[in-house]
Parts: sequence; C-alpha cells; structure tokens
Amino acid sequence: MKYHLPRPQAEPAHTPPAAGPHLLDVSMFWGATGGVRRVLTAKHERLRELGWRHTVIAPGARGSGLIDCGGLPLPHSGGYRMVLGRGRAMRQMAFVAPDLIESADPYTLAWASLAAAERLRVPAVAFCHSNLPAVMARLASGAGAAATWRGRTAERWARRYLVNLYRHFDLVMAPSIGLAQSLQAWGVPRVTVQPLGVDCSVFTPCAQDEAWRRELCREHGLDASTRIFIYTGRYAPEKNLQLLADAVRRLGKGHVLVAVGNGPAPPAGPQVLRLPPENDGHRLARMVASADVYVHAGDQETFGLGVLEAMACGTPVVAARAAGLAELAYGAGLLVSRPKVDAWAEAMEASLSSNHAAQRRNALARAQAQDWPRVMAQMTQRYTALLGRAAAPAEAPPARAGLALPSLASPLARHR
Repeated sequence: MKYHLPRPQAEPAHTPPAAGPHLLDVSMFWGATGGVRRVLTAKHERLRELGWRHTVIAPGARGSGLIDCGGLPLPHSGGYRMVLGRGRAMRQMAFVAPDLIESADPYTLAWASLAAAERLRVPAVAFCHSNLPAVMARLASGAGAAATWRGRTAERWARRYLVNLYRHFDLVMAPSIGLAQSLQAWGVPRVTVQPLGVDCSVFTPCAQDEAWRRELCREHGLDASTRIFIYTGRYAPEKNLQLLADAVRRLGKGHVLVAVGNGPAPPAGPQVLRLPPENDGHRLARMVASADVYVHAGDQETFGLGVLEAMACGTPVVAARAAGLAELAYGAGLLVSRPKVDAWAEAMEASLSSNHAAQRRNALARAQAQDWPRVMAQMTQRYTALLGRAAAPAEAPPARAGLALPSLASPLARHR
C-alpha cells in the first residue's frame, strides 16, 4: 500500500527565495541542547551561504526557515518531543516542496519523510545520528543490557527495524566508520561515512578567556587555582556523567566538574557545578577553551561533537574508549577503557600534565580537517550527486511501494 499525502494546506512562507537546490532536514531531535540541533543549525547557516535553500521541520523549531511540526513531550529525554502522527509533518513537507529530504531520526518523522519523498518524487537521505540497537538494549535492561536476555532481544528488534526503515532511503549517512560498518553488517544498503563538522573560526584556542575563568571561580566560591574539567551536552544515562563526578571527587579538593547542559541524568556531587545549556557558539567556545580538560564518558556516542569542539579549542580531551569517541579522539586525547572511577581519576589527573603536546597538535589538525566549510562541501557533493541521479531517467530510486509503518513498541511488551 502506498502512502497518500493529504492535500497541502496553506502555511506561512518559511525561506527567502534562492536559486540553488532546496534541502529539507527533518528531525525530532530538537531539544534545548544536543548535537543534532547544533548540526542542523550549522547546516542552516552554511547552506544558505552556498546558495542553497534550506528548511528544517522539527518539534518546537521556530524562526526563518524553521517549521514546528508539533509533538508530545518525551519523558526523561531532556526536552525532546515525540511526533506520533505523520499527517501534519507530511503536509508541511509537501507545502515547502523540497528537492531533497533528509531525516535525522529513525522514528515517525523518518517514515513521513519517505512518504513525502515518494509523493514528491525526490531523493530521501537518512542520517544515522544514534545507535538505536544500543539505545534499546539499555532501555530494556539498563547498563550492561546487551548481556541480558531482554537487552539482546531489544537489540535484535532494533536492528531489524533499522534495516526495514533504512533500506528505503537513497542514501544512509553515518558520522563514523564504526557505525557505518555496523549498519552494513546488519544489512543496511547504500551506507556512507559522513563526518560532522566544527566551526574553527569560533572553536579556536583564541577563545580562551582568563577573565571568564576568574569570574566563574569568584561567582561560585572556587579558588583561583581550581582545575576545571568540563562536559557539554545532554545529561543522559548513556553519557555516564556520575562517573565523571565521582572521579573528580576522587581527585580531591581543587578540582571541579563543570557540566553545561540539561537532561534527566545530571551529575551530582560537592565538586560539580551545573550550568544551563549554552546555544551561543562563541560563549560555549569560551567555556571549553578556558577549561583545563574536556571530559566525556559516553559509551554510545556515534560521533562526539563536543569532543571535536574541544579539540578545535586546543583543550586536552579525556574520553571513553568506546564507539565514536574512540574513533574521533584516537591519538588526539587520552582514552579510558574501563568505566571505573579509579581509571577515570587516573586519566583525568594525567591529562593535567604538560606532556601531551603531540596529542593536542593531532587534535587541532583533525578538527581543522573537519572545519564546517570542508564538511559542507562534501555533503553538498553527495546531495548534488543524488539530485543528478534522480534527474536521470535510467536511475530509479529504491522501491518504496508497500511501505508499512511498524509499531514503535518493543516486542518485549509481549513478554511482560
């Protein structure tokens, strides 16, 4: 059965006219903080500079070229909203009439994107920002879920779901080699690696501000000699933020963890300072560049945008030797293999020494190689190739007839 879009309803104008192709980005990941929103915002600015038209459809998105598709608050998610029905988003997609649709989440909006792409006869791209099997395994049984029956069952279900979804897209992009290899191993076709970018004109060692650091210490009653470890992003269980808080406490007085963000699993402790999310890139860069060390203990990261920003600032990095973080920070920071307080405290203490110049040089070089202008050039080449194939009569997109929207409820529910 094919999808049928309802007749488009009048919507307000969203983007100024431009001569270039029109890319529509669709995602439910539009909370107060989080990497996906920042990526979409960066694309929004830079695509327009390149002469493209760009529209974002997301829950709560407002502004020029941004369209709110509604959605219900998702508990314990740090501000995300879940879109349950496809109708409103599909009408909005049809109204803006893009040349290309990209979906940045694997849920209801992804199926709506496929339906709209079929109706509009335009290519559909998926960007895999999260490892859904790992997420589902953790939700099913908590940390270490992959070793339990419930975790393994949830993981298998999520893999089948992703393959069934992503096989309909013309291209599936993954931000790291490891995730791309996993998608291919699961059976997802047409997968390519597409790293994310960092604005090296904003995130730079020049952003360091000793006056800001002194003011932070004064305002929060910290000694001027306090060593500052910083984390930026969502407070989510898979980020393992309490591990960082406990490691800082193990280091003793004179050390503090500054956590910038929000979410359902914040770090807590006498040496933890929580600051609200910072969406202004210049102010965020000042925080990161002025800290002693950037820390990230997440074990399910597909990329690690905050780590890349710290690398661009020349701030030493300590990260988990897991998933995308291990790939991004290899040779450019200290990697911690075990989620143990002692191991993290030891690595964080070692990161304060001055004998990591080679790692910092590698980090800066890697970040500069992923400056947004370079990354956007690569992305637009991929988009242009898809548009060219779509225009060629001999090139047929993946068959989308018979698309069915499977239930998002885990099969584990049947065994409760």
